[in-house]
Parts: sequence; structure tokens; C-alpha cells
Amino acid sequence: MSELWRLLLLVTLSASAVTFVGSAAIWFMDEERRLRRALRHVLKGAPETVIVAKGRGRGAGFNFTTNQAAVAWDSGAWCLIYRIDELMGAELAVDGQVIGRVFRGEPRRAIDQIVQQAAQVTLKLIFDDPRHPDFELDLWLEGDQQRRESRSPADAIQEANRWLLRADAIVRRPLAPKAKAAQPEPAIQSRPPAAEPDPAPKPYTPALEAVSAAPRARPTATAPLFDEIDTTADPMEAPWDDDQDDDPPPVPEKTYKPVSKAARPPRNDQDELPFDLDD
Repeated sequence: MSELWRLLLLVTLSASAVTFVGSAAIWFMDEERRLRRALRHVLKGAPETVIVAKGRGRGAGFNFTTNQAAVAWDSGAWCLIYRIDELMGAELAVDGQVIGRVFRGEPRRAIDQIVQQAAQVTLKLIFDDPRHPDFELDLWLEGDQQRRESRSPADAIQEANRWLLRADAIVRRPLAPKAKAAQPEPAIQSRPPAAEPDPAPKPYTPALEAVSAAPRARPTATAPLFDEIDTTADPMEAPWDDDQDDDPPPVPEKTYKPVSKAARPPRNDQDELPFDLDD
């Protein structure tokens, strides 16, 4: 009998543990809690206001401390971050008709009708971003009344109206002036260097003293243009004739023989010339 009670106790504890773990998992993986965790993570702090489209995995939150807004879908798997001043407006549509609108630079269009029954209630946030200009939240769709935590279309419209008022308060604030590009500071001009005084004039030196005192230029070594002339050589001898004999040059022979006047015959008897004309 004691073993039966022990077995029942063990089964009870096991069932309690499983129930606790399952409840914790359901609580932790709740759609709204997952969206809030994702928004808190991207906004670097807990958002002051959060709106969730239950059953669609979408939500949006504003953090006025960090001046940022964020939107999320896929239960927080994807998020986009905007600046608060990038919110251009918001509009509320019921069954495809816009019944409330807030836009920067325009007067607010307040909700002038009370809707009790609707098939679709959509809140659209408009941002100044060319890639992702708007974000839609379906706060009510036909068939949501079958959900466990169901709301009425009037509750969804009332919540959307509160967000229109928040958007109106944001867009009516003046935009902060954009920071001008920092201009480079002018460079500190350095003091110009002091001008050196002119050197004192040198005392006058006569030209003769200046020439005598000046160092003589060292003669430049150059090759001799001509060979040194031998002054001891005989001027009658050609210095370029090394193979010349010491004998005087031969006297050329005469082509005729002189005739002595003593042996010359008298003029009357001289029939022939003493030399031959042909020679």
C-alpha cells in the first residue's frame, strides 16, 4: 500500500512539474510579451506606449526617453527603428474608409462617428522613410470574436483613436533644427619671423692691397702644347731630319765646261761659239 501512495505522489509531482513548465513556456512565448521584449531590445529601454495587433504578430512602440520609435512583425523577429520626428502622421480606416487622420502640417481630422460593428479596423502609421513609408496594424478582423481574448470593434477604434492623439501631439511639435556641418576653425596664424639686420659694411681696402692680399690662384695643370725647343741644336740643320748625314750636300754637275780666256782663240778667228746652243 505504501508503494502505491509513493507511485501516486511521484505521478502528481511529475504532472505538476510538466504543467508548470508548460505554463511557463506558454507565458514566455506569448505573442504580446515577445513583441514587448523585441521592442525593449531595439529601443534600448522599455517603451512607454505599445500597441499590438493580436493574432497578426505585429506591434509598435514609442520610447520618448531615447526619442525613438520601432515597429515589429513576425512576433518580434523583425524590427525597424525610426526617430520620433520621422513620424509624419497616422490614419484610422474602418472597412476601407478613413474616419480619422493626422498629418504633419494639416489640421487633425477627428472621428465624427461611432462604429459598433465593423469587419476591419486598421491603424496606419506614416513615416518619413522612402523604403518603409508606412506600417499597418489590423486591430480587428472578422473572426476575431472567436478568439479567447476577444475585443469588440469599438474597443479597437477607441485604442486607435488614442494613438491618433499621440501622433497629433508628436507632429505638432516643431522639428529640431538640423545640425550644421562643423566648419573648420581658422588656422592660428604664426608670427612672421623677425627680419635679420643688414650686415655692417666692411672697411675700405685699397685695390693694390686687396690684390696683393688675395690668395693666388693655383695654376691649372695642362699638357704642353708644343715640345720644348732645343736651343743648342745647329740652326742649319733641320730638327726633324734625324737620319741626315754630316757630309755637305753634293754640288750639281755643270752641263757645260768653262773655256779659259787664255785658250780662247782671237775673235777674228773664232768661227764657233764656245758652247753649243742646242745644249
